[in-house]
Amino acid sequence: MGKIAAITRNNDFRRAYRRGKSYVSPLLVTYALKNRLGGTRVGITTSKKVGNAVVRSRARRVLREAYRGLAPDVKPGYDLIFVARGRTPGAKSTQVQKHMERQLLAAGLLADRSETR
Repeated sequence: MGKIAAITRNNDFRRAYRRGKSYVSPLLVTYALKNRLGGTRVGITTSKKVGNAVVRSRARRVLREAYRGLAPDVKPGYDLIFVARGRTPGAKSTQVQKHMERQLLAAGLLADRSETR
């Protein structure tokens, strides 16, 4: 699989927070907003509430790895923002992936994977 397109501009994040639909779990918050680009872009944020720099970096790595497993099944044409929560750094990426999968299914952005398992 290729590189994941990243959201890097502050106004893109702010637009997703303001206009996007949010989905909450104890491990992460997901914001989904339709874009006009045709492809899916992903942004990951961690606030200082999560911990120090090392802990925040781990949280970002865990979120990135969890998304990597789901990326082939995500509908194109959306901006996704994943926000780490306090429990994210202590979780395994497979745990986070289950929460992320539930949120993306609730958003209607994921083909139902239950038939393929």
